[in-house]
Amino acid sequence: MAGTSTETDTIAAVSTPPGRGGIGIVRLSGPQAASIAAQLVSLRQPLEHARARLADVLDATTNEAESGNAARIDEALVTFFGAPHSYTSEDLVEISAHGSPVVLELLLRRAIALGARLAEPGEFTQRAFLAGRIDLTQAEAVRDLIEAQTLTQARQAAGQLGGALSRRVAPVKQSLVELIALLEAGIDFAEDDVDVTPQSEIARRIAALTPPLAALEASFARGRIVHDGLTLAIVGRPNAGKSSLFNRLVERDRAIVTATPGTTRDLVTERIALDGIPIELVDTAGLRVVLGEGLEEAEQLGIARSREALADAAIVLIVLDATQPLNDEERTLFSAVEGRSSLVALNKSDLIAARQSESPIAASQLDGIAALPTSALTGEGIPALRERILALATGGAAAEPGMLTNLRQHQAVSTALAALADAAKANAAAIPHEMILLDLYRALWALDSLTGQTTPDDILNLIFSTFCIGK
Repeated sequence: MAGTSTETDTIAAVSTPPGRGGIGIVRLSGPQAASIAAQLVSLRQPLEHARARLADVLDATTNEAESGNAARIDEALVTFFGAPHSYTSEDLVEISAHGSPVVLELLLRRAIALGARLAEPGEFTQRAFLAGRIDLTQAEAVRDLIEAQTLTQARQAAGQLGGALSRRVAPVKQSLVELIALLEAGIDFAEDDVDVTPQSEIARRIAALTPPLAALEASFARGRIVHDGLTLAIVGRPNAGKSSLFNRLVERDRAIVTATPGTTRDLVTERIALDGIPIELVDTAGLRVVLGEGLEEAEQLGIARSREALADAAIVLIVLDATQPLNDEERTLFSAVEGRSSLVALNKSDLIAARQSESPIAASQLDGIAALPTSALTGEGIPALRERILALATGGAAAEPGMLTNLRQHQAVSTALAALADAAKANAAAIPHEMILLDLYRALWALDSLTGQTTPDDILNLIFSTFCIGK
């Protein structure tokens, strides 16, 4: 990322979303932030740290404003935070005006004309990171909080922003540093009567480091799902009730439902949240064994897309008509989802109950896939279906503070665990401490990269480039 100097550059950006709104904010950060802000607006009182000041946005140049000949076009609230007591640890000013794009652009253009430059994506947060105000996991949490689509995602991001993940790593890192120091002392002062650390003590200390890191690594199973969500494809034969079940899960009539088989010609998608986990439901066209001449081209294309959705989905919900025996296409489906997260909804169970009969589909025909009786018409079995989907989505992992939420974090912890395993093997083989230290330092570097202490600049640039401008 270019222009990250916190000594000479003053950056400016609109920090509210594009478009019109009740409030719009222009943010400045850097050594000239206060002086530029004082020229952007006509302050009614001098700026003071952590105090909001009323100001007028004038439709004029600086000379016209000083002569009193300028017209006011807006009223603003200006808040100043002096270094180092600000988000970026620099002088920082936020100008809150009405959310007119015209007014905000005027303020931004004037700020640039007065010596500021346009901030790059994530540069405010990057400056906070470089100043030591936050670590890298907290910086990533800022982005996650902005992008949160469910309350659970927001809570998870808020916990990370508060340092939950850093606090889980800190004790492990401290113990690792102590072990490294112990081995280094034994090497450096071997001639000064400093005892060499026994092999059993090294093994004990390494073994104590592994469980908390392994638990942290396991948290990725749920943390990733909460962060990213997943896709669930609803598949089955025509007229099995897929669209009706889809509407039940969405809790509104999103997909068109008729008694005519083949109504759904294209994929219909909708995002829902189960226990705060975002899940994209995909209603697919009814699958048929043979794509023959009797099918319209639109339905054939829909079936082809259904097969693609089936291949891409993290979870597959196979909807069966409980009143009909299995057909060849459905038997093929069971083979296609073998080893994948899947479940069966025996739909139209209300008809079976009304007839006081049993379904022609036996549990032994489902290849061991869990099946739930449901009725899209009456709502029977829908709560249990939701619970089962949630269990498949999370893999049974419970929510906990400080979970790993992205692949970068997971790779860092996995690397640390692998390095500790290598150190344990080296110690068991009575390899010299100098070689064991190489593995321990590799584990320490991995934990440092997690929080950003040793993360290369190109990785930092990649992370912060995914932020919005103004944050």
